[in-house]
Amino acid sequence: MHLTWLGHACVLLTGTKKVLIDPFIPEGSVAGTDPDLVLVTHGHFDHMGEAVTLKKPTVAIGELARYLQAKGVPAEGMNIGGTIETGGIMVTMTPALHTSGIDDPAGAGCAGTAAGFVVRMDGVCVYHAGDTGLFSDMKLIGELYHPDVALLPIGGRYTMGTKEAMVAAQFIGAKTVIPIHYNTWEKIAADANGFKTAIERSTDLSVFLLGPGESMDIPPSR
Repeated sequence: MHLTWLGHACVLLTGTKKVLIDPFIPEGSVAGTDPDLVLVTHGHFDHMGEAVTLKKPTVAIGELARYLQAKGVPAEGMNIGGTIETGGIMVTMTPALHTSGIDDPAGAGCAGTAAGFVVRMDGVCVYHAGDTGLFSDMKLIGELYHPDVALLPIGGRYTMGTKEAMVAAQFIGAKTVIPIHYNTWEKIAADANGFKTAIERSTDLSVFLLGPGESMDIPPSR
């Protein structure tokens, strides 16, 4: 699998299919990514992004999926704890501690709850935590799904900061950790290099700091 961090919380997974998670790029567009499947963790503008204009098959929590369907998106709803299979891609929805209002006056109000995703494709398991605070059941995500990669927010204020994300990384146990949702704006500035150094000095986990648009290959583990 080829993993590309497009910026903020937006990640493209490329293998036999292309999976785009949280299709928002600050001052940019994901239009050229041509995903087979879009996953949206919650309704905030910096995560739902271009889901409506892409009009690609999309998976989101039930309430948000219905909003997207009303906008003409071929969206499929699911809920936390559930798993669906689509085109050889296994998607499991996990909890996230965050809010999920839709930033659209036409659909203002609750969009269900925020979530994360475990994505399994081509023998690789990727956990995208979404926007979340630290919670101890991240241990269960590690024990149940054994992710190869953990994509964790570290920007603080609206999500975990670096200190909490260090604990999350150890709870989950993925050998590869990639920080997301930081340094997009001043309010979520974070010391990613310090995060990397602290984790790699105290654990056997590896932290990879990708710049927007940068990629890495994730070999299959199963």
